[in-house]
Amino acid sequence: MTTAPHPLTVNEIIDTRPVSGFQILTIVLCSLVLLLDGFDTQAMGFLVPPIAEELGIPLSAFGPVLSAGLFGLMIGAMSAGPIADRWGRKWAIVVSALAFGAFSLATPQADTTGELVTLRFLTGLGLGGAMPNVVALASEYAPKRLQPILVTAIFAGMGGGAVLASLVGGALIPVWGWRSVFYVGGMLPIALALVLVKALPESVRFLTARGDDSARVAAIIRRIAPDLGELPAAAATATPGGVPVAELFSGGRTTGTLLLWVPFFMNLLILYFILSWLPSLLRQAGMPVAAGITAVMVFSIGGIIGALVQGPIMKAFGVFPTMVAEFVVSLGLVVLASLIFANFQLMMAVTFTLGVSVQGAQAGLNVLSAMYYPTVIRSTGVGWALGIGRIGSIVGPIIGGVMLSMQWTPQQIFMAGAVPAICAAVAVLASGALQGRASPCHPDAEPAPIAAH
Repeated sequence: MTTAPHPLTVNEIIDTRPVSGFQILTIVLCSLVLLLDGFDTQAMGFLVPPIAEELGIPLSAFGPVLSAGLFGLMIGAMSAGPIADRWGRKWAIVVSALAFGAFSLATPQADTTGELVTLRFLTGLGLGGAMPNVVALASEYAPKRLQPILVTAIFAGMGGGAVLASLVGGALIPVWGWRSVFYVGGMLPIALALVLVKALPESVRFLTARGDDSARVAAIIRRIAPDLGELPAAAATATPGGVPVAELFSGGRTTGTLLLWVPFFMNLLILYFILSWLPSLLRQAGMPVAAGITAVMVFSIGGIIGALVQGPIMKAFGVFPTMVAEFVVSLGLVVLASLIFANFQLMMAVTFTLGVSVQGAQAGLNVLSAMYYPTVIRSTGVGWALGIGRIGSIVGPIIGGVMLSMQWTPQQIFMAGAVPAICAAVAVLASGALQGRASPCHPDAEPAPIAAH
């Protein structure tokens, strides 16, 4: 008498089968959301001068405008994660895209600093809400063996959006003015959101973990594996009780969560310091304004490459060794930048490599956070890690301004960038040691677990 094979679980179907066209489409859609996120984030930086000139607002008054967007990003990331862990990733992404598209579309109507602050904050809420859910959804449709590659690859969209914003801005501003960039940056997310309503699926791992309608799960599984004979049986799983954020510190996750937050904070501090102050520092060193624009472009291109190679490198050498090595490389590069700052060609080479290491590391951190938390709190975990990181993105430009006000030279300022790189490397090293000793939480307690290693 033979025993019938046990039906495959949802996670086994995703993790053991070849990647389907349906999964690839889902991950591409996630990347497009990040592309438009990168477009908006980059565009505001180079739109400040023409806005200030036309509206008669001094450049010094734009500090609150830029900070408002970052505060919105922080709050959006922290609030959208728990919402998505209760109601689903798909609609959190759709609503977030509609929000940042609509408020970007409204920004050209602003005439005062107060209106700009309000609109940038609201735009930031949408931008912040999109990213943790895009990361969660992409990771939940990627097979475990390919998660580092596929999830880091979607972050090439961020760098691509930054480059696209520069190209669109350069083409439209001389002819149509600064408002045209906001119109493009607003209409595209709204159009994409309408596509997402039809084309973007809910996370099947999330649906399974919540014990949702088995017919809905079966329909998605059929698109992933149309040749599959027996579909997985629906099995409800206990969802976290209480406040989802509190679950980040339960089940032995407290130390791991705190160690994860440190490199998020430090790396985004470095990233936004470079984006905010590198053009000004180059100008202070006697280089033309065009040098600053070139530097940001070079840094963004480096970021695209960093995101694309991050996954294969992590898969080949391991998540934690790769992350530690990247922060050590970033440490060496900021020290090198302080020594060769006056040489434009060498500085651009260092800036490009910094783009690869810093933005590649950021893509890797997002993968690490998605792998660390179980499905039922994954969006919350990624969202809060990004939210803590956004505090670093606010602190970085502020620290740069303080150092400039203290008459620090560009060389001294770059040398100071070694401190956050060291802190990030130590935290990742400690996190790797912690997970090497014991797994503080099994990433998925549901019927189809996803390993955290």
